[in-house]
Order: sequence, then C-alpha cells, then structure tokens
Amino acid sequence: MMIKDWKKEIFTIPNLLSLFRLILIPVYVAIYLNATESVHYTIAGTILAVSCLTDMIDGKIARHFNMTSTVGQVLDPIADKATQFTLMVSLAIEHPVLWIVAGFFVLKESFQLIAGFVFYRKGKMLTGALMSGKICTTVLFLTLILMVLFPGLNGSAITVFAVIDGLFMLIAFVDYAQSYIRQTPIIQDIDKT
Repeated sequence: MMIKDWKKEIFTIPNLLSLFRLILIPVYVAIYLNATESVHYTIAGTILAVSCLTDMIDGKIARHFNMTSTVGQVLDPIADKATQFTLMVSLAIEHPVLWIVAGFFVLKESFQLIAGFVFYRKGKMLTGALMSGKICTTVLFLTLILMVLFPGLNGSAITVFAVIDGLFMLIAFVDYAQSYIRQTPIIQDIDKT
C-alpha cells in the first residue's frame, strides 16, 4: 500500500512535465552556448517555449485531474527557478548587465526559500504563488526568450529588458515579503492545506 501511494505521489503527469523541464535545461545550454547560426538560436528559443508551455499546463492538469502532490509543489517551482536562473546566466555571459538581474533573482529567491523554511518550521506554509510572482515569471520568460531568439539586440534594448525584469522582481519580492511579515490569509497552517 505504501509503495502504491509513493508512486501515486511522484509519478503524475504534472510531476513528469516538471522533470521534463529540468531535462530541457542542459539541452538548452548545450545548444545556446554553441550557437553560431540563427537557426541554433531559434532551436534554443523553441526549447524554452516548450518549457514554458509545459509549465503553464502542468498546474492546470494537476488541479483539473486532482493530481496535486507535495512532490509537485516542490518540483514545479524548482524547475521554474532553475530554468530562469540558467537563462539569466547564459545570457549574462554575452550581456553583463544581466548579472545584476541574476543577482537580484538569487536574493529574491533566497528570501522566499528562507522565509518558507521558517514558516514551515512553525507549521505554516504559503498556499500558492502570488499573482505578482506569476506575472514576474511570465515577464522574465518573455524577455529572456526574446533575448535568446534575437541575439543581435543592441545594448540599449538589453538594458531596457533588464530594468523591466528587475522592476517586476522587485514588485514580487515586496509582495511576498509583506505576505510573510503580515501573515496574510495565503499563509495557512500546514494541516489546513
């Protein structure tokens, strides 16, 4: 019985899609860092688009078919954040202004990880992503994928994208910080989730 429950918890379609997104990361890196022609950048961008598409549908599948799991609640954001961070670093090699964005990303995610752990120790947890976080993720993916697809963008365009990304990350950071500090209704006891 325990083995069956373990399999049911891990081997769900949403979890497999999250694992697929993690597998796509090294494939993207290998193609992008070795790209010499526009077709290579198109392939790298397509891989990222597939990753984003699976990210959008895995949550819908989980909720619609009652396939939500604790593993999925951990695996999905790990796949998101790992993909975003990999994108930023790979692009920052060519566009150094993005190192600032990557640094702020690490700061924001570290805060959320530490705050989440502190509240988990208190028997509480965030019940889901905030809208500001979802919008931030969407904006990050859009701007970063555009930078991959159009490697010839000038420095001014890259700086504009970096500022936009930083602004949306700041909004999400403040929103999450306020939610943890004020313990808004989205922070619930673990046994109630």
